[in-house]
Amino acid sequence: MNRPVVELVALGLVLGGCWFVAWLSRRNGAEPDGGYRSRREFGVDIGTLRESVARWTTTTDHREVGILYIVFGTFAALWGGTDAMMMRTELLTPSADIWSAETYNALFTAHGLMMLFFFVTPVFFGIANYFVPLLLEADDMAFPRLNAIGFWLLPPSLFLVRGGLPAQILGQILGLLGFHGDVRRFFWTLHDPELGWTLYTPLSVQTVNPQIDFLLLGLHLSGIATTIGAINFIATILYERGPNVDWSNLDIFSWTILTTSGLVLFAFPLLGSALIMLLLDRNFGTMFYAPVGGDPILWQHLFWFFGHPEVYIIFLPATGLMSFILPKFVGRKLFGFKYIVYSTLAIGVLSFGVWAHHMFVTGLDPRLRASFMAVSIAIAVPSAIKTFNWITTIWSGSVRLTAPMVLCIASIGTFVVGGVTGVFLATIPIDIVYHGTYYVVGHFHMIVMGIIPYTMVAASYFWYPILTGRMYDRQLALFQSVLLVFGSVVTFGTLIAMGLLHLPRRYAVYPPEFAPPQRVATVGAFLIGLSVLLWLYNMLWSYWSGEPVRTADVWGLKRTRQFTREWQWFERRLEERYDIEPTEPEVTRPSSTTVPGEGSPTILRSVEPLLTTIPRIAAAAATGGLVGTMLMSGVLFTATILGVFDLSSFSELAELVGMRGVTLGYLLFLVGGMTTWALLFATLAEFLPGRPRIVTGIAYATIISVGFGLAFYTGQTGLQLLGYLVFVLIAHWFYGVGLSVTFEYVGARWRVER
Repeated sequence: MNRPVVELVALGLVLGGCWFVAWLSRRNGAEPDGGYRSRREFGVDIGTLRESVARWTTTTDHREVGILYIVFGTFAALWGGTDAMMMRTELLTPSADIWSAETYNALFTAHGLMMLFFFVTPVFFGIANYFVPLLLEADDMAFPRLNAIGFWLLPPSLFLVRGGLPAQILGQILGLLGFHGDVRRFFWTLHDPELGWTLYTPLSVQTVNPQIDFLLLGLHLSGIATTIGAINFIATILYERGPNVDWSNLDIFSWTILTTSGLVLFAFPLLGSALIMLLLDRNFGTMFYAPVGGDPILWQHLFWFFGHPEVYIIFLPATGLMSFILPKFVGRKLFGFKYIVYSTLAIGVLSFGVWAHHMFVTGLDPRLRASFMAVSIAIAVPSAIKTFNWITTIWSGSVRLTAPMVLCIASIGTFVVGGVTGVFLATIPIDIVYHGTYYVVGHFHMIVMGIIPYTMVAASYFWYPILTGRMYDRQLALFQSVLLVFGSVVTFGTLIAMGLLHLPRRYAVYPPEFAPPQRVATVGAFLIGLSVLLWLYNMLWSYWSGEPVRTADVWGLKRTRQFTREWQWFERRLEERYDIEPTEPEVTRPSSTTVPGEGSPTILRSVEPLLTTIPRIAAAAATGGLVGTMLMSGVLFTATILGVFDLSSFSELAELVGMRGVTLGYLLFLVGGMTTWALLFATLAEFLPGRPRIVTGIAYATIISVGFGLAFYTGQTGLQLLGYLVFVLIAHWFYGVGLSVTFEYVGARWRVER
């Protein structure tokens, strides 16, 4: 199949669909109600078009530059996502019979570069451009013209990086028209590189493809643009804050943007230097990365010294959005604000000391490897601080399951999975075994897909009224959010499982026995793609025909006194433009208080009350877990007598601690029932379906029975398998009843505040 044509047609269909949705929504929009606009009206004459082009290409307004960043990043995401869908289509079959192996390598290279350099950072810079000055009560960015230049360097850099695709199309067109001279040959030779997005030497030096030189220049130009933006953010946050904003009340999103910008200043210039050396090696005969006279491993050191801070450059803004949006939908202040700021700064410092964990298999000195392993494990601590603070913020809060909140909660879960698998990879022996497998791909994507796009979409929903003055389709947004989460977990969870089975990564061809899980991962990837299209449809349709916002307090933030500065600006704007009077709720409560019964009594400005509450909750959960596990054991022993459950499966638990034996395995099973599952129930009980508590316990036990059934399955078939599944379900229902009833009773006796 002709890959450039297919890719261009797929991208064209997506963009054409966007235009069709915009046209249809304008055509079918509601008529004005006599005073307040109900749909947008735009002229299409040449004069208006010329004015619009001039306005958007010369603007220095921070909000308009932010929108340009977001639109550009969304386009890059659609293009890079098309590459990903084509890759997953190839992996439906074990052999390379849809695309060639070379085409797969080109898609792999393009996907990584598009997502890392042209999607994530521009979108976060766009969000920051729009909202950081509003949060700082600043008039604009510190250097408005430089801000615009920083954006307008990105489109030419994207063209340089991806110019191979249009060049191939143009070469084919010239061939069809009968041109076969040097011009046609030039365009025909410019095809997308097949190096992998890491551009490892000496392959990237020795490959004869002029497009590689353009790619390196484009990446260098994008690095300059990003550095310009970072300098502007630092200057704005340091010197442009309003009189009511100081370091003590600076919002968490601005803190993360400040830290991210600091990382950019140190990381991207180094990447630029490494790219220049690579260009010199390719075109002027220097030997920086040559096997003789230089060192190919030098590229890996320079690239990953940039590359791992880059991971946190795209991760930290996501944590800032999470920390900013999450409290709004639980009705309480962010728990441990100062410690989240400290953890952000700690990540910024430690991120420059972990790059060589990407190089454990390159023959580094064992002492160096050990030091990088220690720092790589240590950097998990500030990330864990953020996670625990997010969970504590949710604890017993008044949770509203809006689309942004669903994405925030899901981000915590997927980030935990991605983070824990990363801790495993930080240990040298495990990394040596799994470094070249899909385990790394699953781990990486569980983070970069599991929290970064989630928080981007959550922010687009949360701030959509400010951006457009309209409201989106909330039901569609909720469905789209759940579909995005489900598709991500299916796709990247499957990749982790395949990696544990030692399936090598980066190959278009794989052993036939891995075809079923590869198909599952591909189905999950297409669910992600479908959810992205639904999000795009919702954004476009609602922009033209969404319900106009008639109050700035669309999320009820005044009720919990979390009506932050950007919403206050939006309220003033509505009043000035449409004469919409500010509204005040009848009842308000603080988002943080030390007075019991008012606001959020279990989340205090001090952590001392938690030191007494948490042990009692843990003890009540352990007691309930013991009762539930004993009841569950009775059912399992009955199943053993009937021959549908094998007690020897408990011995596999003992192997986790390096020993064998059914008795030891059962003791570990008992400990797990008293600790892991019981504490998880205590954490999630308020958010699980069912009232009274016994119904919640049964619902919880039904969910976890799936994992037990898979873990303790010993090959039963037919009626024996049916009996096994029935007894597993009944056993867990007994566990849920015992856990919930005991937990509720003990909690009441001990006066546990939850």
